[in-house]
Amino acid sequence: MKALLAAAAVIALALAGASAGAIPGGTVAVTVVLPYVAFLTLAAGIAWRVWQWAASPVPYRIPTTCGQQRSLAWIRTAPIDNPDTGIMAAIRVAIEALTFRSLLRNSRSHVSAGRLEFSEARLLWLASLALHWSLLVILLRHLRFVLQPTPFFVPPLDALDGFLRIGAPPLLITDVLLVAALLYLLGRRLANPLLRYMSLLTDYFALLLLLGIALSGMAMRYAAPVDLVSVKQLALALAAFHPVVPLAPSALLLVHLLLVSTLAIYLPFSKLAHFGGVFLSPTRNLANNSRRVRHINPWNRPVPTHTYAEWEAEYADKMKLAGLPVDGTDHGG
Repeated sequence: MKALLAAAAVIALALAGASAGAIPGGTVAVTVVLPYVAFLTLAAGIAWRVWQWAASPVPYRIPTTCGQQRSLAWIRTAPIDNPDTGIMAAIRVAIEALTFRSLLRNSRSHVSAGRLEFSEARLLWLASLALHWSLLVILLRHLRFVLQPTPFFVPPLDALDGFLRIGAPPLLITDVLLVAALLYLLGRRLANPLLRYMSLLTDYFALLLLLGIALSGMAMRYAAPVDLVSVKQLALALAAFHPVVPLAPSALLLVHLLLVSTLAIYLPFSKLAHFGGVFLSPTRNLANNSRRVRHINPWNRPVPTHTYAEWEAEYADKMKLAGLPVDGTDHGG
């Protein structure tokens, strides 16, 4: 039911975009007003969430580790899995952000020959890796529409993406990987009863929204090509804050713009904002050096304390009568 509601919402957005050209003011709303609202919401929302994460106190040093901590010189350590310096913690975060190393170690349980066995969820790791890297490459390729001149790395990236030279225009590898990864992640949620029970409406909405963006973009490239010159003129005009309303935009272009704008508005308030949170997670970006460096709880309020030295001075006479050592000078039995 949740998946059907999410699909209905995405289809409704697509229909709204397809019919915007026939509604008075619809083209202006989709091609000018909505992109600016989406950009401002995305920038302000991400900045607000990053500020909230950065300003949150960390009362304890809580890095999650899975290797040997640095202790004795003759014991082999795991400097990345259990970093004890800021540099190694930064390397750990970088590896996590680029390769999703912890997701590769995510285990799944199943019964085989009457025994409970655990194995790595490699398909989940591969699908996630393909999804995120494909989105990054696609985003970089789209810079040709908003920047003039085109960045130097975009043409080689585009050539590498379509090096198979299948069809005309060439089929892009990232397009195939993106759709395949989204379909796998969606099918995984639908096929697994436990995962289906735990999934929220927003989980399906995010996947289906990304799938709608991918399919509408691919349709404009392979099925019903649009005028790329007019698309670039529109993008450059928006980037220069001198918007020009296109005369007769393609319905697919309006669908694509509306879905992308919806994603930009939705992203800061959803789980998709994890791309910023991964760098600010105290379970990963802290060095595990609590044995050597004292970590002060930032939530501690200044309170009156009574140190052991003060307590010892206060009860020195009674301690001497009891035969207890005072100032470490009397250790007799």
